[in-house]
Amino acid sequence: MQIRKQLFAASALVLAIAAILGTTSSAIPQPLAHSEELQTSPDGKGYRQEQDGWIYLHIEGEPYERGYQYGYLVAPELAEILANTKDLTFMETGMEWEFFVEQAKEQFIPHLDKELEEEIKGIAAGAQEAGTEVTWEEVLTWNGYEELLGYWWPNQQAEWYGQYVPQDQDHCSAFVATGSYTRDGEVVMAHNSWDQFTHGQDMNEILDLQPAEGHRMFMQSMPGLIASFTDFFVTDAGIMGTETTIGGYSQYDADEVPEFLRVRRAMQYADDLDGWVEAMKKENNGGYANSWLLADQNTGEIIRFELGLKFSAVDRTQDGFFVGFNAPTDPQIRNLECANTGYDDIRTPMGARRVRLTQLMEQYRGKIDIKNAKKIIADHYDVYLEKVNPGSRTVEGHYELDAFEYWPARLPYAPQGAVDGKVMDSDLAADLSFWARWGSSSGMAFDADEHLIKHPQWDHLEGYLKDRPTEPWALFTAWEEETH
Repeated sequence: MQIRKQLFAASALVLAIAAILGTTSSAIPQPLAHSEELQTSPDGKGYRQEQDGWIYLHIEGEPYERGYQYGYLVAPELAEILANTKDLTFMETGMEWEFFVEQAKEQFIPHLDKELEEEIKGIAAGAQEAGTEVTWEEVLTWNGYEELLGYWWPNQQAEWYGQYVPQDQDHCSAFVATGSYTRDGEVVMAHNSWDQFTHGQDMNEILDLQPAEGHRMFMQSMPGLIASFTDFFVTDAGIMGTETTIGGYSQYDADEVPEFLRVRRAMQYADDLDGWVEAMKKENNGGYANSWLLADQNTGEIIRFELGLKFSAVDRTQDGFFVGFNAPTDPQIRNLECANTGYDDIRTPMGARRVRLTQLMEQYRGKIDIKNAKKIIADHYDVYLEKVNPGSRTVEGHYELDAFEYWPARLPYAPQGAVDGKVMDSDLAADLSFWARWGSSSGMAFDADEHLIKHPQWDHLEGYLKDRPTEPWALFTAWEEETH
């Protein structure tokens, strides 16, 4: 069995410190340690373990074999996700799941290289072996789900039915800082994922992907996805990355390469930040447009890379910060490819978080480290109401608590918002590690039944929503190659 010796060592150190301080071990988050609770793939190379609400996966090898390991180990979750997605897709669009499968085949297959096609086919085969009925084309569709429903379909709906229905793209809060803004001058990065809870509640996967060729990738993901999607990752090239989705965005080119393929290739094969940017810009379809926050763990340089369809912008520094809040800073993307971004409006989640995250960067200047990054990403201060008020305008977003009386563009008390928190610094990145907290960055729990009773307008989601109880912060690290 493969053993991560330094994880055991780290666990022992934590326990020793706890004993000295008179603190119980449960009060101090500990790194994942291998145990007898491991679930393995049939070839013995893939592993699965659960901790603090997370599913930790290690897969490795050639494309088909690592895909097979992956599919086999997440088969139950993939079955549930696809069953729910089929229902919710029809509920939200009026179109059947099979319609989008056909679109995925038409739009995505021409752009698949042999490597990723084999990996996706392996995922389907592994899941089938473990008892889940799924085709490889459905796995492909799941990987491009956000692009199809959030970008392609609104434009197609406008063409076919005469109305453009904009999609809610208010996903995520993030920052990256370096130089004089951090405690030791190195990079600190943090992110929390926002989404509708019916979708975001499946973002509890930590994936250690070690391909036969290219760079090793350590990332948050979702069962069955070949890239992160939640976009918090580090590679063994020293590239640290996260993003926030560009809101109010409407551009899409179905003839070009989908985002999930471009970002996976960038993660796996880019040797530096410039290579990563170029990989993302090449044959860009505009799907899942983001403000990327990237860092080079080796040099301490950070960049903000905003990518629309026709326009892009890169800002970089070795002494400063960038924040992500779902609105682009680039004037061309914001004015020529977007509408109603909320950039200047502190009544909106976008404008409010732009102000608050900037305030927090200055408040913690010279003191930003892992401990304070956790505080920042869990912040509940509302700059519009000028008080602590968990809601849509706070760094940790809580649409489920917001009546939206000040911004009626969103529906009141929607089960939506932040579902996690992740932080890392240069030292952790060098070891392919990061801290993560499932449920919410602050530990605020979500009770599905209680929410539906209180807000019965959402009762059609009964059976699709899951509870997210309070979980601790946990340290996750990629597995070390050592066979016993």
